[in-house]
Parts: sequence; structure tokens; C-alpha cells
Amino acid sequence: MSEILLNAALGAAARGWYVFPLRPGVKFPALHGERTCTGTGACASGHRKWEQRATTDADRIRATWSTGPYNVGIATGPSGLLVVDLDTLKPEDLKGTPDGATSFAALCERARETAPDTYRVRTARGGEHLYFTQPPGARLHSTKGRLAPKIDTRGWGGYVVAAGSTTPTGAYEPLSSPQTAPLPSWLQSILQPAPKAPAAPSMAVAGQSRRYADVALAAETRNVAAAQVGEREAKLFRAARALGRFVAWGDLPRHVVEQALQEGGEAAGLTASECRSTLRSALNWSIAHNQNRRDAA
Repeated sequence: MSEILLNAALGAAARGWYVFPLRPGVKFPALHGERTCTGTGACASGHRKWEQRATTDADRIRATWSTGPYNVGIATGPSGLLVVDLDTLKPEDLKGTPDGATSFAALCERARETAPDTYRVRTARGGEHLYFTQPPGARLHSTKGRLAPKIDTRGWGGYVVAAGSTTPTGAYEPLSSPQTAPLPSWLQSILQPAPKAPAAPSMAVAGQSRRYADVALAAETRNVAAAQVGEREAKLFRAARALGRFVAWGDLPRHVVEQALQEGGEAAGLTASECRSTLRSALNWSIAHNQNRRDAA
């Protein structure tokens, strides 16, 4: 088992993926934490977390895995990866809840895109990891549920368990050829944070705030209406996320935002039902996460 895991770590490193040891039989880092850091060795200039200590150096990997059957963690950010994690259902999930694979298939269908063909790994519980390379210059962080329920992503700040690792619930096994595809642009557009609108001056009166919101609404609506095939739903989603804050702050009525973006989405070629579904989820999220206005100082 130690040799299998060593080869898994070396194989990942040979692909340019930064690896670090996980505790034997589980998926938690085997490296010391900040509280127990002695400030020596790799941490001589300050505590280094697993993302900083992950490596592609074959000698370091052999030295580490020679001391025990460690599972293999891949630090997705330094490796230039964005991994889509399609989770399985848990006993506590509500009956009828779609699993990650079902949600991802529906997401692809709504975007009118085929499921991407890329390197896939079966997880210990029967889910899937879809590996993609991050676009040049991008720095996508890990997300939870942003794409859809039961779908998380692992980028900067996250890691995945590599194929070849094992846990009491099962093994991580490759399901496809090792070719890793670039992250599709339509997925990237959903995962990138919605651009923050410039903050209104702290002394702005309510009338000025509403006028600013009106300008933002007009601009986002034009952007949605001009969206091309393959980016329409993503642009509609991001526009609703950006404008939802104005609804939360009382600068725009929700029905005004919904009507404007509905018309923009349909003008771009989306169906009425596609627009309604996307607007509902995006606005609900944005309103819930923007209850407090943050004015510039």
C-alpha cells in the first residue's frame, strides 16, 4: 500500500500537481498545525500551511511517503487546477434532493452545453471529481454550492484526495484518461465573483443612490441582452447577483429588476422559464448576502 500511494504521489507530481500527505486512511492533512508549529525546518520563517508546503519535488515526496502509507492530497490552487466536486446524497438530505451529478447535468442543459470531457476520479463515497485547468491569469478559489446544490469546487484554498488513496468507505479511482481539459468559459463566468459595483459616497442622499442603481440596472440589462450563445445564462446570473444588492438596500424594487433582466434574457435567446429560474436563485442569494449597505469611507 505504501508503494501504491508513493506512486500516486509521484504520478500527480509528474503532471505538475503539488501534493502533500494526508493521514493514513482518511482525508485530513498529516502536517502539523499552527498551534504545534515549532518554527523550524520548512517553518523557520513562519508557519507554512499545507497549501504552501505542497510540492512536486520527487525526492521530498519519496522521503515523506517512505515513513508511512499516507493518502495523497493535491493542492488545487498551486497546481493550476479547478476541480468540480459532484457529491452524493447523505441520509439527512431531503427526499427528492438531486445529487451532484444530477445537478451538474441540469446545469449543462440549462447552459445548452455538453458535459465537459476531462479527467475524472470516483470518490470514496461514489461521487465524482472533474479536473480542469484554470484559465491563464485566473485565480479561482474554492466554492460551496455556487454552481448548484451538491456541487462544490476546489481551487485556491482547497485540495482534493488523489486517485490511489483509500478510506474505510472506499477508494479514489480514475474513471477516464488522464487528459485534463481547460475550464469551460461558461463555468468560469459563473464561478468568478460578481463584479462589485462602485460604492456610493458615504454622504450620498437616497436620491443619488437610487439614480446610481438605475444606471447599474440599465447597464446590466444591456449586457445581458447582448450575450452570445454559451454565455447567456452565466451573464444573466451574474447580472442578477450584482443587482440584487440594490433590491436588498431598497434602491430598486425586485419586480423592476426581474422584469428588466427577464426581457434582456429573452432578447438574448433564453426561454422565459430559463430566465425565471436563473433570476430567482441569483436574486435570492444576493438579497440574502447583502442586507447591510457598505458605503465607501
